[in-house]
Amino acid sequence: MKYLKLTLIAFAATTLMAACGSKDTKTTTDQPQAQVAPVVSVVTAQAEDVEITNTFTSNIEPFAVNNIVSQTAGRIVSIRAEVGDKVRKGQLLATMDDVNLAKTRMQYVNDSTELARLTELYNIGAVAQADYDMAKLALNITKKTYYNLAENTYLRSPINGVVTARNYDKGDMYSMAQPIFVVQQIQPVKMLINVSESLFTDINKDMDFEVTVESYPGETFQGKVNLIYPTISATTHTFPVEVICQNNDQKLRPGMFARVTANFGTNHHVVVPDVAVVKQQGSGEHFVYVLQPDNTVKYTLVELGVRMGNRYEIVSGINEGDRIVTEGQVRLKDGVSVTVK
Repeated sequence: MKYLKLTLIAFAATTLMAACGSKDTKTTTDQPQAQVAPVVSVVTAQAEDVEITNTFTSNIEPFAVNNIVSQTAGRIVSIRAEVGDKVRKGQLLATMDDVNLAKTRMQYVNDSTELARLTELYNIGAVAQADYDMAKLALNITKKTYYNLAENTYLRSPINGVVTARNYDKGDMYSMAQPIFVVQQIQPVKMLINVSESLFTDINKDMDFEVTVESYPGETFQGKVNLIYPTISATTHTFPVEVICQNNDQKLRPGMFARVTANFGTNHHVVVPDVAVVKQQGSGEHFVYVLQPDNTVKYTLVELGVRMGNRYEIVSGINEGDRIVTEGQVRLKDGVSVTVK
């Protein structure tokens, strides 16, 4: 009996000690932990001259396009050019049936001979003025008809260019449904861009542009303003501008997609690393964290300008000399204390 009492007393003491130990442990766990300030890197914002550039997109077009046709239907006697051929102004491309031309040539010769005979008689007063004038008029009409038929029988290129289409073969009956040839002038080429009305007073004739195409990565072609359209669209608030490239090496071809860039001067704005700029989720706004004198950060919306490699132009929102967070933004929010590396 005495042994049983001692055992119960020992068990109770052990239970009491365990309970006390558990309570102490819980008390220690419930104590608040000290918050560690996020570690960030910062950079001082600097202002510099930033070029004001605008890039427009367009398709390259030939400077001129000529459809080679005859005024009248007829059989094609010969074809003298093929698609892809470079042709010069005045070069013969095709010959049409010349029956009508031959008839008109004979009439032209007869009218010339008749006028020469009447001129001699007129000079001695043997022919009336009216008859002499009628002969001159007849010759003049025949002459114009002859040269018009000659132009439409011997089809020549009116420009220096490249043959981009041939729709008939030798011996075909030309039906006037399609041009026999299409010749395009690709030296120079042109691009039509739509420029914002805010730049209307900044565009001038012979202004320089830089042209790039995907076919020649890393290569830049020089362009100039050739035409400035005088009216502005009430719908888009833009106006067309024609830019030409001399294209002496003929690398640029009609149909290519081009980017046309112009420099409109410089702005003196703050520039920061791109890693400092954060895009606000769910909107198109951007912000940075600005370090304050008390080592807290301030959430600041900014307006971006152009991107220059790994840096952004800041149009508004921060000032030169502000210390901008460039690393560690994930754990930040407005007013948080930070530790600067």
